[in-house]
Amino acid sequence: MKVVIAPDSFKESLPAKQVAEAIKRGFEKAIPNVECLLLPVGDGGEGTVDAIKSSLGLEEKRVQVTGPFGDEVLMSYFQKGELALFEVANLVGLAEIPFEKRNPLEIQTKGIGQLILHLIDQGIKDIYVGVGGTASNDGGIGIASGLGYQFYDKNGIVLQANGQSLFDIRKISREGVLQIPSDVHIKILADVTNPLCGPHGATFTFGKQKGLDPSKFQEVDAAIKDFYSKIGPEILKLDGAGAGGGIAAGLCAFAGAEIVSGIQTCLDLINFDQKVTDADLVIVGEGRLDLQSLAGKAPIGVAKRTPRGVPVLAICGSLSEDLPPLPFENIVAAFSILEKSEPLADSFKKAAVYLENTAASIARIMSLR
Repeated sequence: MKVVIAPDSFKESLPAKQVAEAIKRGFEKAIPNVECLLLPVGDGGEGTVDAIKSSLGLEEKRVQVTGPFGDEVLMSYFQKGELALFEVANLVGLAEIPFEKRNPLEIQTKGIGQLILHLIDQGIKDIYVGVGGTASNDGGIGIASGLGYQFYDKNGIVLQANGQSLFDIRKISREGVLQIPSDVHIKILADVTNPLCGPHGATFTFGKQKGLDPSKFQEVDAAIKDFYSKIGPEILKLDGAGAGGGIAAGLCAFAGAEIVSGIQTCLDLINFDQKVTDADLVIVGEGRLDLQSLAGKAPIGVAKRTPRGVPVLAICGSLSEDLPPLPFENIVAAFSILEKSEPLADSFKKAAVYLENTAASIARIMSLR
């Protein structure tokens, strides 16, 4: 029996690789001769690059860039040949920013642009960027700064490229900006389709979780809209431009990047279609399976790519009440790993044990056939 285990991470609890390993341990308890192929995945959110790096045999490298508070830090990226992947959250993710410093208008993303220039200098042709889980809401101008753009206020004074400066930009200098070579392709792995501005845009949808005061939503959203109305009005109509607090918009406007489906690109990169052809069962999962999951999240993306006739089971931290009746989207059954009523923090800590127990229970039922 061949089981393909392709879960996303359990947010704030376990990375995708550890989720897959726990499920494997559970199946091996009940079915000793089971063949488990671990294919941890991500849909563009935080943890995507970490999930797929082992499948691609990527080498981790580091380069010095400007950090979220203007200091110099080392940022990781993963490379193989002319391909490189990195995750914006490694530099400006919520997990990297102490709670008391979470001001998304002050966080700097300049280092992302600097990293892109470094990759181009190293001869990289295909750059994949995960933009989920950021603590920034700068509308993407930090990216531009890292690529060499400079921003000035009405007095000709150079502004720091962060969200707060959006209110004061009067002039943009392109001197010293490197033209991205035509043979370099930058793809943004996105797990959301939110536009940059408006009620469903970056600020109104994600600003609160980043620490932005809701009373500032309207003015920040207006400032970002005003900025792009002048330098790239087409960005305002682009689905997914709001990902990463507008980092996606900046990458598209200033680096010529393309927004792609995070999960579909991930599955392409790890050669999922070929590896699943002879599977008897596919396991998907994420921390919480809900209605939003049906809009392009990892479990649904994997299920849709699984050949008809191969059953897909979902093992998740929790299942939302808004899910449609099973089966849906090729998922025939879904299970929550929660074993008892307890504080959420305790469940996070015990997630690996709960995953293993749930997988073992499922495997025992299957072995009764």
